[in-house]
Amino acid sequence: MKELGRDEVVVLEQDSYYHDLGHLPPAERMRINFDHPESVDFERMRQDMQALLSGRSVDVPIYDYTTHTRKDDTRQISGHRILILEGILVLADAAVRELMDIKIYVDTADDVRFIRRMTRDIKTRGRSFESVVDQYYKTVRPMHTQFVEPTKRFADIIIPEGGHNRVAIDILTTKIAALLGEDQAKGEVITP
Repeated sequence: MKELGRDEVVVLEQDSYYHDLGHLPPAERMRINFDHPESVDFERMRQDMQALLSGRSVDVPIYDYTTHTRKDDTRQISGHRILILEGILVLADAAVRELMDIKIYVDTADDVRFIRRMTRDIKTRGRSFESVVDQYYKTVRPMHTQFVEPTKRFADIIIPEGGHNRVAIDILTTKIAALLGEDQAKGEVITP
C-alpha cells in the first residue's frame, strides 16, 4: 500500500470474516478455535472478493474480538485496482485461492509470530498473558502445523521475514506495477 498508494490498493482482512457467534452464550464463544479454517466464513469472503473483482462495492464485516461477534457497522470498499487478501488461512480455501492472481506465503519464525500475537492480544484484545500462552499451546501452535504451514505449497512466492524483506517487497511491487500496466486498458483488479 505504501508503494502503490491507498487509491489503488485495499486490504481485505481474513479476520473480518470470522463467523458471527452472537447466537452462542459468551462462555461458549471463548471456547471456539479461531485458528481452524471452520472459524472463517469463506463463502462470504468469496462473494465479497467476486463482487470487488467485478467492480462492485462491498460492505465488509467488522469483527469485535472482545465479544466474538460482528458489529452492526461495516466497512465499505470499492474502486481499488489491487486487492490484498490478508490472513493466516486465506490459502486454505481452494475457491478463494482460485480468485488470486498471486499467492504469497509470508514465512515468519515461530518466536516472532508468538511475540506479535501476545503483544496484539494483550494490548488490543484485553487478554491476559496466561490466556495467550494457554491458547497458543492448545490451538494456535497445533493449527499452524495442521492448517497454515501446509498452505506454503499453494504459494507462488514464499517471503521470509515479511515486510522486513526489502528485496521481496521490491520484486512484488515491480510485478504488480507490470500487471497494472497490462490490465489498465481492461480495468481488471489484481489480487495478490
